[in-house]
Amino acid sequence: MHGLRPANSPLQRLQARATLKPINFICIAPEAKEVSLVGDFNDWQPAGHPMKRNVDGSWHLSVSLGHGGHHYQFLIDGQRKNDPRAQGLARNAAGEKVSMLMVS
Repeated sequence: MHGLRPANSPLQRLQARATLKPINFICIAPEAKEVSLVGDFNDWQPAGHPMKRNVDGSWHLSVSLGHGGHHYQFLIDGQRKNDPRAQGLARNAAGEKVSMLMVS
């Protein structure tokens, strides 16, 4: 069988494993009472990724994401806001602008 690698070769093991990368999200909202991260990775569910407040008023969360493009927003006291430090903006299924992040 020319071109096939044994199942236990290092290359075969790397290809079979899904790779996740920890991504740090930071939201500057010192007056907020609660902040969540919503996006295509959690079906836009507010309870999926609540953020933790830091002493300086910023909010932080680390999420492991797979390779590819991801759309997200911050939910600040119930209001969706785009990330001013996002890699870009995209449109969601409803045509609204959302923050975009590429993971490689």
